[in-house]
Amino acid sequence: MRVDLFDFDLPDSAIALRPASPRDMAKLLLINPQEGVSDYRVRDLEKFLRPGDALVLNNTRVIPAQLEGARIRLTAGGEVRSKISATLHMRMAPDTWKAFVRPAKRVKAQDRFSFGSDNNLCLGGDLSGTIEDRTDGGEVTLKFDLAGDALDRAIQMGGHIPLPPYIASKRGEDDQDRKDYQTVYASEDGAVAAPTAGLHFTDALFDRLDKAGVERHFVTLHVGAGTFLPVKADDTSDHVMHSERGEVSAETADRLNVVKARGGRIVSVGTTSLRLLESACDNAGTLHEWNGATDIFITPGYRFRFVDMLMTNFHLPRSTLFMLVCAFSGYETMKNAYQYAIENDYRFYSYGDSSLLFRSNG
Repeated sequence: MRVDLFDFDLPDSAIALRPASPRDMAKLLLINPQEGVSDYRVRDLEKFLRPGDALVLNNTRVIPAQLEGARIRLTAGGEVRSKISATLHMRMAPDTWKAFVRPAKRVKAQDRFSFGSDNNLCLGGDLSGTIEDRTDGGEVTLKFDLAGDALDRAIQMGGHIPLPPYIASKRGEDDQDRKDYQTVYASEDGAVAAPTAGLHFTDALFDRLDKAGVERHFVTLHVGAGTFLPVKADDTSDHVMHSERGEVSAETADRLNVVKARGGRIVSVGTTSLRLLESACDNAGTLHEWNGATDIFITPGYRFRFVDMLMTNFHLPRSTLFMLVCAFSGYETMKNAYQYAIENDYRFYSYGDSSLLFRSNG
């Protein structure tokens, strides 16, 4: 499909720079392909769920994966340094990460790097290592001098929360973001970006959902920096998704299969949970244990095998996530719903409002 079909005018004022407070007071747009749209709040979620339905949430935890420092190159004239910025996005080994760097043209294989000079845990007072390779797309492999827990602690101290570009271009990261850009149930370190649909949940909302008989299950998908990358291709068939690592335990798969078998609905909290569930599901609609990478790219025409409802924030024009919601509830339904959201002051993107989508029958 042509990528420009997924374009729309989004005013800058629609992009939220801070989350709602309390979290569950964010707006919730109910989107039903058969019935249209209706306005609610996230705290109303229990009204649309039935006893025996199951929420599936991504329990990944965001790490401070934005690193600022220097590229170091030894020349005949001595050491040459230049500033670079790196966003870690996938761990490959105890001492190795894939990352996106800026400016990418300044780095090449075998360059040294040094990040976080204020970090006393690191050798020489910083996060140092060697660039093992670089692709034309600006992705590099960083091999650190530290490994395992020592590297994790160093990143926690020396890194910054990698706010989405549409927020970072308007304000800097601060201490409040370390709390706001994390779900209340985050437990598994490794994400570069938050599973933002989950940012709306509070302990009080979970208590009400528990009393309503709605089950809660967790999967893990470590969201990578590729989620921020724009679609540059003119046709969706030419776009290459960056892979992300995820896990569905055998116990969780078994329990969710039981939910489906008895007629309960699978409610995915976020596109990350949905992509992982659809990756781990076979063509017969049975969910299986999963541990590995997925690069699933969902566009209109995709046949959903496991997820019945989707709770998700409002996404940017021409993004893979807007393509996904169009696939889930229908292209015309979502184009009209987004126009309604813009006209009615819904807030978009990571810190924005939410929506609850019913799956299209088409």
